[in-house]
Amino acid sequence: MAKIENKDIIEAIKEKTILEVKELVDMMKEEFGVDPSAVAVAAAPAGGAAEDAGESTKTVVLKEAGAGKLQVIKVIREITGLGLKEAKDLADNGGNIKENVSGDEANEIKAKLEEAGATVELK
Repeated sequence: MAKIENKDIIEAIKEKTILEVKELVDMMKEEFGVDPSAVAVAAAPAGGAAEDAGESTKTVVLKEAGAGKLQVIKVIREITGLGLKEAKDLADNGGNIKENVSGDEANEIKAKLEEAGATVELK
């Protein structure tokens, strides 16, 4: 059997909805007896400390979808990989689009969303 590369696994996960990813995590817990979120939480401080030495991170927050809501939903799905329902909920209610991203990436995301007609804030 051919070995699957980590990058191929990541690409496959990007195409899944949040619900599908949750089901995958639950299956991993059952199969391996390990909670992968505990590993991610334990690893986060080390990555965060190194990042603090560089540029600061930002959170992209959607305040309002505006008149072009359908286009905003498409952009949200493109940026986050969320399913249609999850992206629509974000467009309807606002909220964090992406957290802890570099300043450059945050500005790119903000520009895409504003081009689609959304009101966006960086925190």
